[in-house]
Order: sequence, then C-alpha cells, then structure tokens
Amino acid sequence: MVSGAVHLKYAGCRLGVVITLALSAACDADLVTPTGPPPVISASSVAPNPHNVLSAVVSVAVEEADSVAVRHGLSGGPLDALTAAVLVTAGQASVPVLGLQASTGHAFEVVAYGGGHVTVGAPLALVTGSLPADLPQFVASGPAPSPGYVAFAAGAYGLVIDNTGRVVWYRHFPEGVGLNFQPQVTGRYTVRPPLWEGSPNAPWLELDALGNVLRTIRCAGGLVSRFHDVLARPDGSYWLMCDETRTMNLAGSGGFGDAKVTATVFQHIGATGALLFEWNAFDHFELLDLPPAERSGQTINWTHGNALDLDAEGHLLVSFRNLSEITRINTQTGQVLWRMGGTRNQFTITGTPAPPFSRQHGVRAVAPGRLLLLDNLGDPVSSRAEWYTYNSTTKSVSLTSAFGATPPTLAGLGGTAQALPGDRLLVTFGSGRKVEEYDAAGTVVWRIESPGYIFRAHRFPSLYQPGAGAPR
Repeated sequence: MVSGAVHLKYAGCRLGVVITLALSAACDADLVTPTGPPPVISASSVAPNPHNVLSAVVSVAVEEADSVAVRHGLSGGPLDALTAAVLVTAGQASVPVLGLQASTGHAFEVVAYGGGHVTVGAPLALVTGSLPADLPQFVASGPAPSPGYVAFAAGAYGLVIDNTGRVVWYRHFPEGVGLNFQPQVTGRYTVRPPLWEGSPNAPWLELDALGNVLRTIRCAGGLVSRFHDVLARPDGSYWLMCDETRTMNLAGSGGFGDAKVTATVFQHIGATGALLFEWNAFDHFELLDLPPAERSGQTINWTHGNALDLDAEGHLLVSFRNLSEITRINTQTGQVLWRMGGTRNQFTITGTPAPPFSRQHGVRAVAPGRLLLLDNLGDPVSSRAEWYTYNSTTKSVSLTSAFGATPPTLAGLGGTAQALPGDRLLVTFGSGRKVEEYDAAGTVVWRIESPGYIFRAHRFPSLYQPGAGAPR
C-alpha cells in the first residue's frame, strides 16, 4: 500500500464525483489537515457483478478509514475514473464499480480516506465478460445532449445507455421486464415484470445500483399493480397504481349484464408494507364518464390510470388515459379537488381548442400551478409534449408551449415527457418509436436512432445514485 501525502485534498472532491456525507466536510476546504493515523488496507479483491458484465464489486478490509472509493481504468492505461465513496462499516466496505467496457481488461485500486489521510491500495485486475447475445443495441446522436444517462426497458432488459447509445448498465429478467424500468429520486431503480418468481400478480421490484433486488412492493388488499408509474418517497414509502375489477350489470345502458369493469386504485404503501392511503375510482367516478362505445364490451378498461405525481401542496396529480382526464386528489381526505379534461372537465381552457389533450401519458407536477404531459391524440396526426399553467381557484388552464417531432410522430400508445434543467425536455413517443431531447427553443439536441417501442425513457446524472437529483 501507498500512503497519501499529508495535505492532500480528498480525491473524491477533486474529481467531482458523487460523495457520501462523511466526505462533505472535507470538500468545503481546499486542504485536509491530518487528525489521526492513516488508513490501513489489509485486504482487497475485485469480483464481477453477477447481474451484468459492465460492473464489478471491490471488497475492502480496512482500519482507520471512514470511507473508501475505487480508482479504475483500462488495463495499461491511466486510472482516470473514480467511483462514488462508500462508508466503512466494522472495517469492511463493498464498492460498486459501474460503466465498464465488455470483454476488456480493467485495473483498479482502492482509495481509503480517514484521519485527514488518503491511502491507496495494491493494484487489482479484472477482465470483463462478453455482453449477452440478446442484449438490445442502440445508436444515439445529437449536438448538445444533457449530461448523464438514459434508462428504459427493452426486450427482457432494464438498461441504461450513455449519450452515444452504448449500453452501460443492464439487468436481465428471465420472464420479461415489462414496459417500465425507471430510476427513482431515492437513488434506486424500480421495475414491474409481468411475472416474478412464477406469480402473475407481479410486484414492483426495488433494485440497487448493482441490480440486486432490495425488496418487493405490492398493492394492498390483493389488488394487481399497474406497470405504468410508481413514485418512491425518501421515507421508504411508495405511491402505487393498482387495478380492481368488479362484475357489473350494464344491460340497461347497452352493455352486458355481467361486464367486467376495471378501475384504477391509488395506494400509498409505507416502508414496512402498511397501507397508508387508498383512493378508488369506483367510490368517486361514474362509469358514464367513459364514452358509450367504450363501455359496451364484456371487458371494460374504465379509467386506465397511467401516471401519478405529488404537487407542491402534497396532493396527487393523476392521469386517466381512457377518460382523457387529469385529476387532483387530496391525499389527506381522498376528496377530488378538481377534474381537468374529458367529459367532466371543470376548467376554462385557453391557448388550445377544447379538449386540451386526449389519451395523455406521463403527467408531471413540475412547479406550483404548472404541469407537463404527453398529449397522445389531442392532435390526430402529431403527439406533443405540452406545458400547461393552471389556477386551481379560478379553474382556468392555458397551454403555454408544446414540443413535437419533425416530421410529425403519432404515439397512439405509451410515451412520457420529462422536464430537464434549462427548460429542456426528454420526450418518449411510445408506439411512435422515437425518443428525443429538445432544448428550450424546441430544437432536437439528442435522439436515440430507431429505438423501437419505448414506454418511458428517463434521463439522470449518475449510475451510482440512479434518479437522485434528476426530475421525474
């Protein structure tokens, strides 16, 4: 091992990587004055990550250290990358190393921090394996993409690409990934495969940065979870969308006497799995809100909830695709505060012909009185990401701007819009088979070339903290 110089600034601060709280104080000063003995690295090893060949785990035994990181690079080249730092617990630490090259030799060295000292460990080496033969491949291009990575589901994989389209992270799901793989603000991934361990009532899975399943999240009361959206909270709780199906006699309104009607239920599930809140469309809406042609079948997909978010006041903002409606729900009482769009619209609309949107996806409360969505079919030839400004008191809403593809692209199903810093947008066109990033003027600055059907793409800054620090 090699001990660092006495007045070294922490490498993690110097290189601007994601750091732990243990290092934050050191980053406030240009120099770190030693206050104790230097760290002693007694053992270190590197092993491949069983979930993908593009990452590895470095295990460290160390004394007199509060945290460790790993410098790494290609074999024979400079070690010019540094991982996020990991806290040492009982003299042990496991450090994820992410974004490696496949079928390539890599070199690693542990960097231990403690007592104002930096200790560098002995060199380690690993040759990564080859990529799975069925892993989808992508090409991306554009003159000025936002920094970071983009996550989405494709085939049997949840995956992450960089701005060139190179897959830098993946996790295989033998029974299929479903359509939604998304990073969360908690720094973890969530995914809801159609099947999990043989169960057709598949739960949401929470994954760490290595792809390990940390826990499963299910709807309470035996309800079936919907894959369209999920919201993780810092306290470990989750907001979920669920399905409840009831048999109803609709013969009097031109339907079947034993119609199977499915409605969306919103649940807040605590960190321990307890049900904290529930809102059920059967208790608040009428089936007549659905157009007659869509309630005449044996099976009726009534509300089709496909997005949820919490607004600035902590109330739910939700999207019902089949009602072409955005609804605001009080998260304390369950009261419907207002309904925007659809047959029960309560708003005066300006800036666009009524209805303001149709069959929308991906609603987001981006600021007080401001929302963003993908308007799938408001224009029958061109889907658009649309910004709306609304006033809950006066019940007024105005379309303030819209971003669409050139040539026009129609997303009949799926898709989302994500607001990015600098008034940029990442727009996923779902069945329109297009993902594009736009700058504030509406110019395409990045795109995935011929990506196929992608339900939701999500841009975020760090592989080590998936979703943390990124807007939804």
